Amino acid sequence: METAPLDIILIEDNPADVELTLRALKRNRISNRIIVLKDGEEALDFFFARGAYENRPDHQPKLILLDLKLPKIDGLEVLRVLKSDPKLKMIPVVVLTSSRQETDMVKSYEIGVNSYIVKPVEFEQFVQAIKELGLYWLLLNELPKNEI
Repeated sequence: METAPLDIILIEDNPADVELTLRALKRNRISNRIIVLKDGEEALDFFFARGAYENRPDHQPKLILLDLKLPKIDGLEVLRVLKSDPKLKMIPVVVLTSSRQETDMVKSYEIGVNSYIVKPVEFEQFVQAIKELGLYWLLLNELPKNEI
């Protein structure tokens, strides 16, 4: 039986934040394949194998990093759709956002987010946050084998 790669999906529209996240992952030697999706519509197309992603491999990612402020379909709606689908709801979703709004945090947890992280402003703090995130979600956290 072939083991599926342990992909990380980064759903982020800001190119600077994409670059920052990729640099932080690389600096922490997190070598998982990273797939970057630039808006909510592209994210849902990816997860439901529609449009440009209709022929993608069937395996699901190990982790989703989700920004909330996305064009086309916002992050909360993406989260709502993912967590309401039986095939996708077990994939850990970490909101990685600049929003400190209490309403965003409460809504995210109500919908089913696994973790909510506010992006630190300083690069070194961000690198440390990504290191801890990677250590926990990619190495320590266990998922049911039959669900993902």
